[in-house]
Parts: sequence; C-alpha cells; structure tokens
Amino acid sequence: MADEAEVEVKPVENSAVKGVAGNAILLGIIALIGWACDLWKSAAISVAVNFFVFAIHAGPQRSEKFFDATGTLTYLTLIISALFLSDSFNGFDNMNFDIRQIVLSAMVCVWAVRLGSYLLGRICKDGKDHRFDSVKASSPILFLGVWSYQALWCFLVALPVLIIVSFPCGGVPSVWDIAGWALWVFGFGFEVISDRQKDAFRRDPANKGRFISVGLWAYSRHPNYFGEITLWIGICVSGMSCYTQLSAVYYLAWLSPLTTFLLLNYVSGVPLLEKTGEERWGTEPAYQHYVRNTPCVIPRFTAPPPFKAEEVALTA
Repeated sequence: MADEAEVEVKPVENSAVKGVAGNAILLGIIALIGWACDLWKSAAISVAVNFFVFAIHAGPQRSEKFFDATGTLTYLTLIISALFLSDSFNGFDNMNFDIRQIVLSAMVCVWAVRLGSYLLGRICKDGKDHRFDSVKASSPILFLGVWSYQALWCFLVALPVLIIVSFPCGGVPSVWDIAGWALWVFGFGFEVISDRQKDAFRRDPANKGRFISVGLWAYSRHPNYFGEITLWIGICVSGMSCYTQLSAVYYLAWLSPLTTFLLLNYVSGVPLLEKTGEERWGTEPAYQHYVRNTPCVIPRFTAPPPFKAEEVALTA
C-alpha cells in the first residue's frame, strides 16, 4: 500500500452534475418507499439526521469522521421516534407495546450501539476513511450524496422493525419469532466475535503488516459481514408474524437483508477490502492460498488446508 503522502487524490469528474443526480435519485427512492409503506415521517427523520450532521460538521470540515457514528444515531433516532409515533404509545402511563415490538427494537439498538462504537473507535484510531478521499475532493453536493446514501441505507435496513413498531399486530411470539430471534443471536454473535478476533490480531505487534486467517477468519474472508447479513434476515423472519396480517406492500421489509447483502458484497464492503488485500498481499503465496481456499462471505464448515511454504519451493 502506498504511503498516504504519495497518494494522489483525484476529484470526480462532473462532480456537481453527478451530485445533483445522485441526491435526487437517492431521496426519490426513500420518499417512494416511505410513501408506499406509510412511513414518510421515518423517511424524513432519516434524511434529517444525516443532513444535520453534514450541515454542522461534515460539509464545512470536509470530514467523514462521524459518518459511521451518524449511522448509529440514525438507527437509534428511527427506532425511538417510531416507538413514540406508534399507536401502541399513548403516553408514558399508557404504553401497550407487545413483546415483538420490544424485542426487535432492543435488538436494533444493541446492534447499532455496538457496531457504531466499534467503527467510531476505529476511525478515531486510523484518523480517516480512505473511501471518501475522491468524493471529498469534489463538489460539496457530491459529498452530500454520501449522506443521502446513508439516510436511504439506514431507512431500508431498519424498515422491518419500523413496520412492526408502527403497525402492531399483537399476539404471543410465534414460531417465526423464535426462529428469527435465534438467527439474530447467532448472526450478532458471529459479527462480534469476528470483530474482536480481528482487533486482537491487529494489536499483536507480531502480526503487523500481516493478514488475518485465524479464528472465524479461517472459515470466511469476511465473517463479520456474514454475521450482519444473518442478523437482519433473523429480524425479517420474526416480522413474518406481522407481514402476513398486513398489506402485501409490507413485504418490502425484506429489502433490509437484501440491501445489506448487496451493499456489503458489491458496493462498500467486499470490493474495497478485497482490492486492498490484493494490493498488500497479492504476491504472497500464503495469501493466494488463503483466497483460493476460503469462501468470501458465507463460511465453510471446515478450515482450509494449512499453507505449506515447502510446497511453493517445490513448484517454483
């Protein structure tokens, strides 16, 4: 990886035009889905939180430092505001939330605080997020599009819980709920353990400049992403108890795990990390062995065969 001082950051061409078009598309999608699901207030709140942070810090400072923290704030604001706007809330002395609303709301808040604090700590340590370099060097309207993107992302991912909180269907927990909650616990645990293993690996001076291939990272190159996708599938599975009672439009809740899967696999997660890995270790036989024998996201049941340096020497 080139030293940061040697990297030439090039602005995006026609950034103003692309910024206007991008913001219009992103805001149009969130408005359309908000209207279709009768959740336009939540859609507006998601946009408002991100635009507020952009206006007071990100835009003037051309800084992405609080981007991930803003994502956490957006999720928490969406869930808390939905609880207050719900028909189940009629004042603090008359709250009629069912167990499904309480459990799923708590799950999102726990996940958001845990992941947000982890990502904020990481960027405070690293100092910056290189994903935003070229965008920041371009027009402000294009940089604003990053925050519009996050507003849409947060709204779509939180959609299943927003529906359940806003349109309660009551009843005791069903088989759908139990299965969904179990999936969430499994996915959340998978994500937390993966992140902790990677942190421990990085803190060891002996591993400086090396790639991680131990723990859950021996079974998947991105086990934390597998955990995140799984926990949102779990939330949607739990929501099936309600979606079957509501209008068919509320099956749009499944956009949540679909959005998470697509963004992590094809936009902001795997492509960037795989490119970085190839740049850093692509010429190393051990890394080539790891990539060939380890699934990208969905883990295998058995660890890959160990890398043997002598085999490289024999075939060289």
